[in-house]
Amino acid sequence: MRLVSWNVNGIRASMDKGFRDFVESNPPDVLCLQETKAERSQVDLRWADELGYHQIWNGAEKKGYSGTSIWSTVKPSKATLGMGIEQHDREGRVITATFGDFHLVNVYTPNAQRGLKRLDYRQQWDADFLAYVKKLNRRKPVIFCGDVNCAHQEIDLANPKSNRKNAGFSDEERAGLDLVVEAGFLDSFRQFEKGPGHYSWWTYRSDARARNIGWRLDYFWVAKKLWGRVQGARIYSEILGSDHCPVELTLSSPKA
Repeated sequence: MRLVSWNVNGIRASMDKGFRDFVESNPPDVLCLQETKAERSQVDLRWADELGYHQIWNGAEKKGYSGTSIWSTVKPSKATLGMGIEQHDREGRVITATFGDFHLVNVYTPNAQRGLKRLDYRQQWDADFLAYVKKLNRRKPVIFCGDVNCAHQEIDLANPKSNRKNAGFSDEERAGLDLVVEAGFLDSFRQFEKGPGHYSWWTYRSDARARNIGWRLDYFWVAKKLWGRVQGARIYSEILGSDHCPVELTLSSPKA
């Protein structure tokens, strides 16, 4: 089972910049999208229908902002939009889908913003989201994926020292990911790759992508009790179409 997560930074803009080619060339079993910035009715996705994808969309109240979607070749047994917390659910940032023996949560975590002006809200979000996935995890193991808008460790961005107090690498945001680890979730990519230079987001400024001056903001976090099924994790840094690139998790089939 091949799962892919991608912040497309506007699905309509990314469609002919590499997104469609990537999906059609090797269709994932499950595709989790963040920052779709569109409603399903605003996008011509007949080609995705032809690939057999069931689609779940969660849009923000504010048009052209945020939004998530899950596409899957097998229809999930259950799907839920949001966390059930009104102040968080207005921006379309969470979709939960149940596939057999696990829950999959697609998340687009709020950015703390320049000057950390949204940090207080971000910390409340982190606490509530972790409580949400821990509750789900008591029923069935959880995988959650998406753009969490934080580089966890110094190895996860090119310039850690100069970004120490910036959004995406503040001590508070990183502490939030420490709590994810303490709760029993594994950063799948780091279980396979311990070295530096692996990023999933690059600013459009200063030719950063060509120079690989990036950040790793996109993750698959896997509950420890499901880790036995994980076969691999990958970052598709060569794939264009957004300021983020796709990331992947591969699972074995469940035992009969």
